[in-house]
Amino acid sequence: MVSVRSVVDRVGPTLLHVLQLPDDSPAVADVVIAEPGGAVTLAAGDLVLGVATTGPEDAAELVKQSAGQGAAAVLLKPPLAAKPAVKRAAKASGIALVQVHAATSWAQLVWLLRTVLDALADESDNLDPGSGDLFRLADAVAAVVDAPVTIEDTNSRVLAYSARQDLTDPARVATIMGRRIPDDVLARFRSRGVFRELSRGRQTIFVPAQRDGTLPRLIVPIRMGGELLGSMWAVVAGPVSDERAAAFADAAPVVALHLLRRRAHTDAQRRASAELLRAVLEGRANPRKAMAELDLSDEPHRVVVIEVTGGDGRDAEGLRLALLERISQGIGSRPVTTELAGLLYAVVPDRAGAGGWAELRQALATQPASRRGGAPRAAAGAPGEIGDLSVSRAQADEALGLLRAELLAERVIAFDEAWTALTLHRGATAASAAKVAELGPLGALRAHDETGKAGYVETLYAWLRHPGDPRAAARELRIHPNTLRYRMRKLLELVPMDLEDPDVRLALITQLVAVRWS
Repeated sequence: MVSVRSVVDRVGPTLLHVLQLPDDSPAVADVVIAEPGGAVTLAAGDLVLGVATTGPEDAAELVKQSAGQGAAAVLLKPPLAAKPAVKRAAKASGIALVQVHAATSWAQLVWLLRTVLDALADESDNLDPGSGDLFRLADAVAAVVDAPVTIEDTNSRVLAYSARQDLTDPARVATIMGRRIPDDVLARFRSRGVFRELSRGRQTIFVPAQRDGTLPRLIVPIRMGGELLGSMWAVVAGPVSDERAAAFADAAPVVALHLLRRRAHTDAQRRASAELLRAVLEGRANPRKAMAELDLSDEPHRVVVIEVTGGDGRDAEGLRLALLERISQGIGSRPVTTELAGLLYAVVPDRAGAGGWAELRQALATQPASRRGGAPRAAAGAPGEIGDLSVSRAQADEALGLLRAELLAERVIAFDEAWTALTLHRGATAASAAKVAELGPLGALRAHDETGKAGYVETLYAWLRHPGDPRAAARELRIHPNTLRYRMRKLLELVPMDLEDPDVRLALITQLVAVRWS
């Protein structure tokens, strides 16, 4: 079955983002463009592209019509896809809603989606598809620009090259032999600002001949949906005409589709593992199958949830991937991971040795803050058997909630070690739901603090936490013990209470815990 999720995963988060995904969406069959102003005729499993949809009402109506005819998903660009009326219509109709990156060409997306559907149906992921096609494409582009061409990724690695490379220079020969641009040549191009221009999205870049004999280059960035996927480099005799340069640039979208398809096939096993791991974390997978296909050892494991802050959209995606790479380098192995709701989940053995929770914990605790935000937060569920990982995932999520609320000072915690904070938080949540803080005299103290900033509630909480030890309570508040005694006398004048009564103290501490920990 080709699911909406598998199609979105193949295309990648750069171009597509799922906003609504029902549990029982039909298998994807084809891609259909919704024509403007006419009735939509669909077949079961169609991916419906709202190309000409202009307003939230039209978009919501398209969603309803598509669901009524059994379509698998509706794809819309922002801001329409995220409009509340559209999301409500998708949820009520039980159809998937997918947001397309604003800069994506609809025509290129149709081609890419159909390519992905063909690849999924064929399931020839054990091969290296696309590489032969990419070399043939390099030959075709070389014929267009009438010059030898290389196709390279963003790390200057050569993915494919055309014929006629004997007509180039030593720098190109070294590039082909080493399958990447040599460091010294790379430094020369970088000093000329070539890679800066590539990142800015220039349509074509011309680099004149250099004193060391390096011939001129005509360079085109390969982009899709705003993401730089790589570049094409042609060795030319000199400046080229605008027509030839435009023809060279026109080939870039076609190469981009091939690169995305190639990347999709290369990452197929990782995506399959991520999909299976999602099923494990949600309690939907067979434990024996999970152990075999994810290569998990027969021992207790923990689920670790990791939150990376400081980015959104593709920035957040990049930060999560970069963190995963750093973690993998730090512990010497790549943990089994997947993403759910913008969070990174890892499953690791509960052991102190290599690849275990203790090693991952150390790697996470020493991660520096990113340039765009704070250091990552992480929480681990309690250890359990493979069949119990959904429970460990729920525990990890709950523990992460404590870190998000800044109820704990740590950045990395384990569920079973944070039992006191969890007990207080659960108790406070239940007490808040029962509105216990609205009973008795506490409301008067809170109102007085809001107007006079006397700090009575904070003082009472510290006094109750350190019964009979005013010095410890004062240290917690960072005030002198005499100041503590003065505040206690004044708050009892404001709200008389019998603090000698243990039930009064217990009721007050319950209320204060509800206020501070819920």
